[in-house]
Amino acid sequence: MSVVDENTTVVIVGSGVAGLALGNFLLRSGIDCVVLEKRSRTYVEQRQRAGVIDHRAARMFRQWGLEDRVLDGVPFEPVLNFRIDGETRPYAYSADGGDGRFCPQQVLVRHLIDVFVSDGGDLRFEAADISLESFSGDERPLVRYRDSAGTTRTIGCDFIAGCDGDRGVSRATIPSGHLTRYAHDYGYAWLTVLAEVPANHQSMMAIHSRGFAGQFARGPEVSRFYLQCPLESSTAEWTDERIWEEIETRFGEPVKTRGEISSKQLVPLRSVVYDPMSHGRLYLLGDAAHIVPPMSAKGMNLALHDADVFAKAVIRQAEEQDASLLDTYSSTCLRHVWNYQAFAAWFTDLMHDSGDASYQGAFRRRIARAEFDRLYASESANRLFSEFLTGLN
Repeated sequence: MSVVDENTTVVIVGSGVAGLALGNFLLRSGIDCVVLEKRSRTYVEQRQRAGVIDHRAARMFRQWGLEDRVLDGVPFEPVLNFRIDGETRPYAYSADGGDGRFCPQQVLVRHLIDVFVSDGGDLRFEAADISLESFSGDERPLVRYRDSAGTTRTIGCDFIAGCDGDRGVSRATIPSGHLTRYAHDYGYAWLTVLAEVPANHQSMMAIHSRGFAGQFARGPEVSRFYLQCPLESSTAEWTDERIWEEIETRFGEPVKTRGEISSKQLVPLRSVVYDPMSHGRLYLLGDAAHIVPPMSAKGMNLALHDADVFAKAVIRQAEEQDASLLDTYSSTCLRHVWNYQAFAAWFTDLMHDSGDASYQGAFRRRIARAEFDRLYASESANRLFSEFLTGLN
C-alpha cells in the first residue's frame, strides 16, 4: 500500500503555458492544486518558444481577472506583411476590436509563474521520476515523484492534468489502445534561426520559388527566422553564410545586418490529435493532446483554451458536485481543436504550395496562388480568415 504524503484536488504535471494557466485559474477559484515540473525554474523561464496571444486568449485572461498581471508583448495591428516573389504585399484583416499581441511563450510563462507563486501557489521544480497511478479506476489517483532532495513523495488527488507536452509521461502512461492518434506530415521542415537582427516589421512572411521564409521580431534587436527546407536537411549543411544568402533571396531584399546567429534547429511540420483527451481521471492538455504546425500560430492558444475548459469543469465539480463539464471535456476541446487543425492545415498548405512547386507540383502552386488572391479580393474570404486569425471562429 502506498503511503500518501499529502492530498490535493488537482496535480498538474508540467509548467508550460497550459499547466501554469490552469494552476492560476484554479488558485483564483479556491481549488487546491500542485504543479510538478521536472526541469529547473531557470530552464523553464528561459526556454525559447514563439508566441502569439490571439484575441480569444486575451479576452480569456481578462475574464479570469489576470489580464493586467500576465499579458505582455506588443499589440499587433490587423495586418499580415507578405513578400510575394520579392514584392511587398500587406494584407489587412478584420480584428473586430481585438487585442491580440506578439508575446514569446517564455515571457508569458515567466508572468504566469510570478503570479502563481506570489499568490501562494504550490509549484515544485526539479520533480524527477514522475509516475501516475490509479487514475483509471474507482480509486483516488496517486502521483509519485522524487523531489530535489532525493526524497520520494506521493500525492493523492481527485484529478491529474497532463500538461507535459508531446514527450511527457502523462500521455505515455495511458494504456495502449485507449487513445486514437490522428496525424499528418506535411513533407517539409522549417529551419528556425535566432539571430541578433532587428526586424523591419513585427512579422514578415515571404513566398518564393525557393520556398517559404519568415521573420518575426523577438525584441528590439533580435529576430526569429524560418526557412522551408527538405525533411532530410541537417543543421550542419546550413552555414551562417548560406542562411543569410537564402533569407535575402527569398525576401528579395538585404537584411538590416547579418548579426550573430545564436541557435539553429530543424522542425518537421506536422499535425497530431489524440482522441479522447482523457482517460479516467487523467486529462490531457496542450501539446500532450494535440500539435499544430507553427505556421498557424495556434499551438499556445489551443493550450490556453484547454486550460480554460478544464478549469471550469473542475470548479463546477468542486462547487456543485456536477461532473457534466468533466464528462464532456474531451468532446468540447476536440471540436475546437479540429476546427483549428483544419485552419492550420489549409494555411500551411497555402503558404508553402504558393512557393516551391517541387513539393506538390505546378498545379497545386497555381491553385494556392488563386486562393491567396481571393483573400484580397473577397470580403467573405477576408472575414472567415480574420475569424481564424483572431481565434474567434
